[in-house]
Amino acid sequence: MDDEQNRQQQEDWLNSRKNRLPSFTEVLSRRTRPPVDLFMFYIFLQREGAEDILDFWLDVQQHENLCRAYFKDVRKSGRTIKEDWPQYWEYARRRGSIYGTVVGLQPNAAKRSMTSTSDAINDQEKNANAAEERRSAQRSTTPGYEKEHISSPLTAMNTPDADPPRSTTPFSLSRRTPTLFNLKRASRAPTVIPRSAAINRMDLIASAERIFFRYLSPAGTVDSPENHEIYLPPALRIQTFPLSSTQEPKSQGDLNMLAHIPDMFHAQKEYCFRAMEQDAFPRFLRSKAFGNLTPMSALVRLVVGLVVLWIGLSAGFSLIFLDVQPKSKRFFLFIPFAFAILFLISHQYELDPILSTPFRTLTIREPYVKRLLLGRAIWVTTLVSTCVVALTFLFWAVPGHRL
Repeated sequence: MDDEQNRQQQEDWLNSRKNRLPSFTEVLSRRTRPPVDLFMFYIFLQREGAEDILDFWLDVQQHENLCRAYFKDVRKSGRTIKEDWPQYWEYARRRGSIYGTVVGLQPNAAKRSMTSTSDAINDQEKNANAAEERRSAQRSTTPGYEKEHISSPLTAMNTPDADPPRSTTPFSLSRRTPTLFNLKRASRAPTVIPRSAAINRMDLIASAERIFFRYLSPAGTVDSPENHEIYLPPALRIQTFPLSSTQEPKSQGDLNMLAHIPDMFHAQKEYCFRAMEQDAFPRFLRSKAFGNLTPMSALVRLVVGLVVLWIGLSAGFSLIFLDVQPKSKRFFLFIPFAFAILFLISHQYELDPILSTPFRTLTIREPYVKRLLLGRAIWVTTLVSTCVVALTFLFWAVPGHRL
């Protein structure tokens, strides 16, 4: 019975996908196909110089998978989480955890934790925006504000008023030049974590430490090419990482801090998810589900289209003012006009009904996207044909007059 229900649910899900665009969750879970799959979304962010946000989300997802694997190993060994890790058990019992089901808490503990995290993010964003507005007002009305309020980023933790002014969106912080073809850093979070030995707590610390120093450590505090600080609201920033992957925590304070490691980046991960879902993902769908041109190829088509249109108009006016006979020779103007109008309209709609890029074609495997692009391609072809015919007959109909 369960297999039949699962099969029916799978069929219903596949049928629903035939009449809608994929959701952001489906893209991140790798359940979509080109051109709206995770790899294409990564390339889209990379062209904007904002792929670090997706890298951070994927690395935190891998960190959480590692923590889940640790908890499952403990339970398989016959011990409970309460016996193996009492500090984390007490932390999860008091504050909730996304691993509530895995560690043996109440079944709805994870749900309560997710809800409380979402509410906390909303409150933190409101507080961050209010603090940013206060700082902006102070900068504009108080002489010498910048000099008095610049302080070290390590002096406080999660204190909005102590931070220097920064960007208000994660997609405008990038300090690196966007690139079109550099695909070297396409990291991925595997669904199954390869390992040759049982996971221990030091592995969890090492995973969290790598994420902190790669994405959250304030710029300038770590001299490493792998340091790519992402934007976070002041209330979500983590200024220090007190543990070390080379030294096992022994003091009570370190053990209490260790209990935070599994859930340490979940609020930041949720913020990045919402930022990508609300900002970058709609633009990604417009780019890939309604068009098939890259920004560079669209720009090339604009330039080539204007040049060819100038050539066609020059030839057309030459035939008119030289009164070249027979008049039917003017019909050959459809050749430059066809290329020019095709390139210009392709640039306008970011869709070429013939090619996807000037270098290679991409097979479209998402059914609904294929139908969308086919319909738009038919409309672009009709529009191009109409403009070319109208322009050609216009130049044919004009009486010749030799100057």
